[in-house]
Amino acid sequence: MTITATDARTMAEARFTDMSTGDLDAFTRTFHPTASDRIVGAPPACATPGPEGFHAAALWLRGMFSDLRWDVHEAIAQDDLLVAYTTMRGRHTGPMTKYSPDGDLVMDVPATGNEVAVTQTHWYRYLDDLIVEHWASRDDLGMLRQLGLVG
Repeated sequence: MTITATDARTMAEARFTDMSTGDLDAFTRTFHPTASDRIVGAPPACATPGPEGFHAAALWLRGMFSDLRWDVHEAIAQDDLLVAYTTMRGRHTGPMTKYSPDGDLVMDVPATGNEVAVTQTHWYRYLDDLIVEHWASRDDLGMLRQLGLVG
């Protein structure tokens, strides 16, 4: 699949809308059955291949942050790869949880009520018009600072 520059922004914005709403049908239409997510710190359910794992990630994030949304600042594509530079926004209204690679709970912080706005870069690889791989670079330290959890 070759993604045009015009399609890149539209496709990126749609992915983040899906994350914000958590609609499993949208994930099923968008993610390959074998798709993998290289997300760090997520609960074990997020490691499930395909739409179900990505849906689990959306539910996890929505459980931590109300009014969860992403501003897409830039989106570019080359061949089968789409990259989006974003700011994730939301209010910390649920427990902040993080997990080890083995699936052990390593962080469980009560809601602070603070708003966050942190930059992220998301990478998507496509196969047969479906996402087969995702990874991201996130400003987790900046988020923890905004939540008042680190100095």
